[in-house]
Amino acid sequence: MLEIARYEGGHRIRGAAAATAALAGFALLYIFVYPTFAESLGADIDQLLEAYPEALSKAFGVQSLATMEGYLASELYTFGWLLVVGIYFAYAGASLIAADVERERMDMLLSLPVSRARVVLESFASLAVPLVALSTVVPVVVVVATEVVGYPVSAVDVAAVHLLSVPYLTTCAALGLVASVVFDRAGVAQRVAAGALVGLFFAESLVTDTDFEAVGAVSPTRYVDPNAVLRESEYVFGDAAVLVAATLALLALAVVIFRRKDIE
Repeated sequence: MLEIARYEGGHRIRGAAAATAALAGFALLYIFVYPTFAESLGADIDQLLEAYPEALSKAFGVQSLATMEGYLASELYTFGWLLVVGIYFAYAGASLIAADVERERMDMLLSLPVSRARVVLESFASLAVPLVALSTVVPVVVVVATEVVGYPVSAVDVAAVHLLSVPYLTTCAALGLVASVVFDRAGVAQRVAAGALVGLFFAESLVTDTDFEAVGAVSPTRYVDPNAVLRESEYVFGDAAVLVAATLALLALAVVIFRRKDIE
């Protein structure tokens, strides 16, 4: 059982380690810069916030830079985690099926006694390797580093923001998976998935507080709010449930499409 997931997961260890190291380094850079940033601006830090373009503030959730929590929520978690890591998982998901189809390895795999649904689901399960690596290492780095620089944040809140973002990242990966079963070329699927995620990310911020706000409900970023978690310790489990449902729906769609797909 799970031979495909184990095989694919094993090939993701090196990439997961590199991604985790890169994001941990990114987090350290942001955290160690903050004391100088906060002390140099002092009381003027709120004026800097007012100087931010409104569209940029909405897109990256810039609500407060006067505390480490607000700074991390916008600079690290909204940009680095939701956008950059989200693109990473969408991109990774988009290569799961299309890469083997493009390299003509899918025919050989399907000649074995495995169902197409199993191929899709176990390939998707292999993304647990980077998901677990990123979600366990990065929060530890954040908590320890903020303590070292003298601006500690709640370990519980940091753990919560990572836990609640897991369904978001699986939704991003599932979006990429759908692109992967639709297109036969991995490069095309990856560009479509990454482009769709970026489009949804910015579209949600553009329609917020407008007559078209309901349209933003299709964006997964609406259901993750790092500011609420880190600054106010508010955990909205209902939004996480919506993302779990979205992940399952996209997985089901990918299975249906792949079952009907002709592999040339």
